[in-house]
Amino acid sequence: MTPKLILIEGIPGFGKTTTAQLVHEILTDMNIKTQLYLEGNLDHPADYDGVACFKKKEYDELLNNHEKFRDLLNNCIINEGNHYFLEYQKMINEGATKIPNELLDVILKNDVYELTLDYNKELITERWKQFTKRALNGSDTYIFDCCFMQNPITIGMIKYGAMNEDVTSYIRELEKIVEGLKPLLIYVEQNDLEHSFRKAFKERPKEWSEGFIEYYTNQGYGKKFGYIGLEGTLQVLKARRELEKDIFNNINIAKETANNSSYDLNVYKQVLVKILTEHFGLT
Repeated sequence: MTPKLILIEGIPGFGKTTTAQLVHEILTDMNIKTQLYLEGNLDHPADYDGVACFKKKEYDELLNNHEKFRDLLNNCIINEGNHYFLEYQKMINEGATKIPNELLDVILKNDVYELTLDYNKELITERWKQFTKRALNGSDTYIFDCCFMQNPITIGMIKYGAMNEDVTSYIRELEKIVEGLKPLLIYVEQNDLEHSFRKAFKERPKEWSEGFIEYYTNQGYGKKFGYIGLEGTLQVLKARRELEKDIFNNINIAKETANNSSYDLNVYKQVLVKILTEHFGLT
């Protein structure tokens, strides 16, 4: 069985999104039907982006406290048992009604990636189970950008400063869930982490750079070690890279590294062509 799931991982700035797009392009050229989901896709089938989660009691309280927005909220809610998932980012993007800060603050506190690590893990693993079941019954190959390793590491290590064993356990659970899809993990590498991240830091919007530094240094791992600013963020990224390497080396699914240090798109594409040709039995 050829892979029905390709997972693209690596440190921010290493070229994960570019890699995912190239993989999609290559497989399409090979006449393999694929679905590409990049970071931030609000319709991601195995993750939650821009989604808050409430228990029934919490959601009822939200509606009672914001009666004026009852219809708006109910139109964006997905009920699964005792869980009420509010697709708030879609609600914001539609922009038909201005959401007051008081309401938005409550919603953001219940973002799936603002919940406790255990609760987040419960919701995310269930989401992956639902996706895997659907994907097994279909014929498409899915390409996911950074949600398999990066998201558990970000909430576990970066946000909460969790032990490496706990973060690893989270990812190993996802590994077990998707094993029936014969996944292929492609880990994007760069020879020089500092150079690559500083390059991304300069090229991306100021809001992204400032938000990234704040997230990486003002909580969890970064705060524990007193890291500050860009230099501190680099220290956290180095620690994250070591954890990712350890997880990559010990994971049991098919895996490959793809070195993107040359920043030569044509050369890099051929590296990916070789990997995909071998794993899809098209040699």
